[in-house]
Amino acid sequence: MAVSTDIAASYWGPRHVMRRILARGASEGQALMLNLSACLVIYIAQWPRLSRDAFIDPSIPLEARLGGALIGLLAIAPLLFYGIAALSHLIAKLFRGKGDWLGTRIALFWSLLVVSPIWLLHGLVAGFIGPSLQLNIVGGLLLAAFFYIWISNLIEAEQAPTSSALMART
Repeated sequence: MAVSTDIAASYWGPRHVMRRILARGASEGQALMLNLSACLVIYIAQWPRLSRDAFIDPSIPLEARLGGALIGLLAIAPLLFYGIAALSHLIAKLFRGKGDWLGTRIALFWSLLVVSPIWLLHGLVAGFIGPSLQLNIVGGLLLAAFFYIWISNLIEAEQAPTSSALMART
């Protein structure tokens, strides 16, 4: 299926989509691309807010703000997400998770990509309306959707080893 179709389907049945992604044979390259794609969309979602901030406070130019966000979201955040995925795998092991490191990474990175349309909406609201009740509502929706999808994906990834791990055993 197309990524956009899988993203839409993940809002209604995240475990089913995650099962299908893992059954296709997850790879480290796929995990990296999911991570970087999600971070790129999150970076783009920041543009309206950064433009608004630069207009309100011109002491820091827009280019500097965009550069800082670029380094933060495309250089530092992917590494941070790898660490969060590793930590979530260790926590899942405490609850008798049977998955592997790769499946856990795919679960987190796919969840980040799935909520990227909400990130874009959040960026638009932050840029056009600014700090407000509407921004808080969209932020709450973003957090709720992310944690629902991530926990569902993590449960699916930790129930059994990924197909790549199964192929390595045979």
